[in-house]
Amino acid sequence: MQPHPSGNPPLVYAWLTMKREMGELELIERIRSEWGAAGRGAGGAAGCDSRSLARCVALGIGDDCAILRPPRGHELLVTTDFTLEGRHFRRDLHPPESAGHRTLARGLSDLAAMGARPLAAFLSLALPGEMLATRAGRLWVERFFTGLRTLADQYQVPLAGGDTAESPCELVLADIVLIGSAPAGRALRRSGARAGDALYVTGELGGAAAELAEMDRRAATNPAHPYKDLGAPSIPRSLRNGWEPTSLSSGRINQPNLRPPRMPASNHLTAHPQMFPQPRLAVGLALLRRRLATACIDLSDGLSTDLAHLCRESGVGAQISSAALPIHPLAQQARAAQAGRAGAAPTRALELALHGGEDYELLFAAPPSVRLPRSLAGVRITRIGSLVRGHGISLLDSAGRRTPLQPGGWEHFTGKHED
Repeated sequence: MQPHPSGNPPLVYAWLTMKREMGELELIERIRSEWGAAGRGAGGAAGCDSRSLARCVALGIGDDCAILRPPRGHELLVTTDFTLEGRHFRRDLHPPESAGHRTLARGLSDLAAMGARPLAAFLSLALPGEMLATRAGRLWVERFFTGLRTLADQYQVPLAGGDTAESPCELVLADIVLIGSAPAGRALRRSGARAGDALYVTGELGGAAAELAEMDRRAATNPAHPYKDLGAPSIPRSLRNGWEPTSLSSGRINQPNLRPPRMPASNHLTAHPQMFPQPRLAVGLALLRRRLATACIDLSDGLSTDLAHLCRESGVGAQISSAALPIHPLAQQARAAQAGRAGAAPTRALELALHGGEDYELLFAAPPSVRLPRSLAGVRITRIGSLVRGHGISLLDSAGRRTPLQPGGWEHFTGKHED
């Protein structure tokens, strides 16, 4: 899919706010028509290469299967991620644009970790039965697709297919499949690191967990919000200009604003790492192209947990420095876990950076002989430690004391963070 001529995605889902009910077939056809060439098959007879990714989708939405043409000399990489209401987002906390953005960002981050370039996305979406029967529900879906489409257009990711269904419960359930490509035999993996390699992270850590905690706190203390009648909170004030497709006045939905929504400034998005995480695709591509990394993983479950995954696959241990961790300002500002406890605020910030999760930064290893720049693709790069022989992971504090670092991020089916 080619970028929108203006550099911004069109407002494509205003039809959802019409007053009548909508069925599955009409929903699919509307999505197909509004996603442009990818929905009709953009490839034609032309070949696909890394400079013309739109041609990689030869046939998209509308047939039993999509047809993709990977670039010559490349391998296909496939990743899939659930985005489940109540687990990955909450309708009472996350704006619909955030839910759509996060649905795609999770898969793009996996591709970034392997140095892949995205070729196509496939979305399966299950909606509660009454959602398309009410104007409020259709507005939520419209805003969900606005968030997903904005991020998709940013990285030129066509929606090439998927599925829709009625949810068996009152929850929104989404599954995204991302197809990417990388030069044959070159994709970054978790298993290539060696003892002696240096460890680096992109960006800042702990911000997503800190913002989620603050969102939860505000909802508990002030559950009323401008969208309370719709069950959909508004996006942050700093991101509103030009994004929201509708406006509210006295709790009533006005006619959609048909101006194309503008992509908020990147510095505004990075101020909301929980609602709008930024996949580090450009960094992953640079690491692969310049042969800088020996192993890489994205930080979805928390640094402590994802570092353990990388070490296990590479057969090494690690030592990281707490003083070296780039802690996000939101984590730095996080309230102390126990009010009035001396030193609790710094401890809380460190906990969020180590175990918070959902930062979607990249953790990678590089040979000690490689001099990494301070930034790649405009993203800060920080050395946080080294890989060592053995299998243990230790944390070095500012006084030089070493303590074992156990995985403390999220683990499904336990109902809690890892101990």
